[in-house]
Amino acid sequence: MLVVSFTDTSDQNRSPVEQALRESQARERVIRRELEHQRNELLRFVEQAPAAVAVYSGPEYRVQLANAATLAIWGRSLPEVLHRPVFEVMPETATPDVVAIFNQVYATGVPFTSTEKPTYIERYGRREVVYWNFVFQPQRQSDGSISGILSLGTEVTAQVQARQQAQQLNQQLEAHVQQRTLEAQAARAEAERQRRQWEELFRRAPAAICIFTGPDWVYEFVNPIYQAMFPGRELLGKRLVDALPELADQPLMDILHHVYTTGQPFQGREVLVPLARTAEGPVEDIYFDLTYQARFNEEGQIDGFVTYAYDVTAQVLARRDREMRQEQLNELFEQAPVAIAIFRGPRYVIELANPAVCAIWGRTQAQALGTPLFELLPEAAGQGFEELLDRVMATGQPYVAHELPSYINRHGRRDLVYWNFVYQPLRETENDEISAVTVVATEVTDQVLARQQVHGLNQELASINAELRTTNDELHNTNAQLTRSNVDLDTFVYTASHDLKAPIANIEGILLALREQLPAAVQQDAWVAQLLDMLQTTVARFQNTIAQLTDVSKLQMAHAGPTELVHLAAVVADVCQDLDLQACTARLTVEVPPDVVVLFHPANLRSIVFNLLSNAAKYSSPNRPAQVHVRAERRPQAVVLSIRDNGLGMSEQQQTQLFGLFQRLHTHVEGTGVGLYIVKRLIENAGGSIEVASQLDVGTCFTVTFPA
Repeated sequence: MLVVSFTDTSDQNRSPVEQALRESQARERVIRRELEHQRNELLRFVEQAPAAVAVYSGPEYRVQLANAATLAIWGRSLPEVLHRPVFEVMPETATPDVVAIFNQVYATGVPFTSTEKPTYIERYGRREVVYWNFVFQPQRQSDGSISGILSLGTEVTAQVQARQQAQQLNQQLEAHVQQRTLEAQAARAEAERQRRQWEELFRRAPAAICIFTGPDWVYEFVNPIYQAMFPGRELLGKRLVDALPELADQPLMDILHHVYTTGQPFQGREVLVPLARTAEGPVEDIYFDLTYQARFNEEGQIDGFVTYAYDVTAQVLARRDREMRQEQLNELFEQAPVAIAIFRGPRYVIELANPAVCAIWGRTQAQALGTPLFELLPEAAGQGFEELLDRVMATGQPYVAHELPSYINRHGRRDLVYWNFVYQPLRETENDEISAVTVVATEVTDQVLARQQVHGLNQELASINAELRTTNDELHNTNAQLTRSNVDLDTFVYTASHDLKAPIANIEGILLALREQLPAAVQQDAWVAQLLDMLQTTVARFQNTIAQLTDVSKLQMAHAGPTELVHLAAVVADVCQDLDLQACTARLTVEVPPDVVVLFHPANLRSIVFNLLSNAAKYSSPNRPAQVHVRAERRPQAVVLSIRDNGLGMSEQQQTQLFGLFQRLHTHVEGTGVGLYIVKRLIENAGGSIEVASQLDVGTCFTVTFPA
């Protein structure tokens, strides 16, 4: 028989060893409670985090921890996944590259980071491709051996798809964390190790993360991405309003107060926060996708909050730019002078119809949009348009029509119209399938009818042209006869002026001999003196007429004279010096650039300038000081010379007679009446022109245009 006796020794003195053991056990229990509290606080934080956190143990990667965010992304409940291999839970994710990543981290202990990693997941009854930014961190025992993998990830499917489709972003941060407590001092070391792991995960997370503590919202933690948004600005240990004073009066402060006082999380997309990137930099409009999550202590009281932020300023500005361009494109469609429409689906429902196409159809936009094409235009059915549209949808080949006739009911009548149009297939971005057809059309009814009318007129003109050719042949013969007559006339004028010179010279010699031989008494007789003066005047008139005929006859020869490049400024200066215009006028102004040249016969050019300048000096007004202004300029196809004076001027009647042969408009000045006639002939023979603008008692301006 065995007898056991127990004695209560609590009231007896203990040895020092026993006392030390009991004190050590008490400290161990305190440490265990503290570590358990830290573990529970961390688990609560992980469970409340708006990111996906998971822990996988062993080489089979059994799920040891998965927070609500992770389960929501996987589309599974916790009982479905807990303690089961992850690739058994989600076999669709067991692709070679994903399995290789798990094996690599587990085998080497080297963390693995990836951005926008595509993975297929079966959830909610369908297979989806999911994009991730994630970090795989090896989970180690106290002895340093690898026991599993801790993952912190962010699903960026929305961001990737938004960037692919006009950068419409939707972000969600997911994180994975697990902490296993150890016994006594080993548990404290494990807790510190896991704290460092969490800090490292937050530092390497693909989002801007910071933690504020206390009612003053002091920066307790800032990861590199968050700090990089504010280069050079000190954040850690500072109150939010001290570190970023520009936030003090912004609506964002009310949101933070609400999160801190109520514990309710806040999620916002594209929140406008005016901030300065640097301490001395300007305040900029910055847009964030934000998540604010309250942090609770062990008593369940709020002692801070966590910020998850994505700077989406570039995406917002890009989307606004895209929207602005889309508005501009819509305005372009609305204002385009051509007809533009889009027909969607097999019934060709009208998705877009600008005013031009509605005007052609004779319908309003309200009637057209959302209506199948052949319901809106039933008269178009049976005219071949269905077959053309079906062919474009089936083959993807555009169709181009030129002056295609069709009937359309509009404005209360049935019209025959002609079209130029293009049917262009529209493909979906995701699958490249043809889902619609764009039409760009112009109605060319007026052009077609006009061309048909022109064709008829052309046939009439062909017969008229045949008659005109006959008439032109007759005119050609007549012009040839006129040319021969003009040549004969020029020859006659030249011969007559030449043959009359000798007889007139003989008469002038006889008159001179009479004046020398007649006695003085006879010459003093009134009748004889008058007779001699009359003879002298008659001889002078004959000589004048012969000189004019000689000048006119020279024009025919001048037309064929050699031309060369002549500097106009030098010719004007030479003529001004010969005429001594400075002496006979109060003011002479010359604005002729030295580099202006004309292709002309030098002597003929000088004759033109001489005649025009001498007339400006001769016909000055006695009522005011004479002014002559000479100006020349080079134009693209000509050189223009103008000579303006403030002389006597001319009436409109006189201007019509100005360039006639033997026309003298002012008899108080000597002249032959052929100078301007010769000037005009010389200019026109060279392909130029001369114009006159004059007002009586104001002045005259001659404008000469020389061909370039």
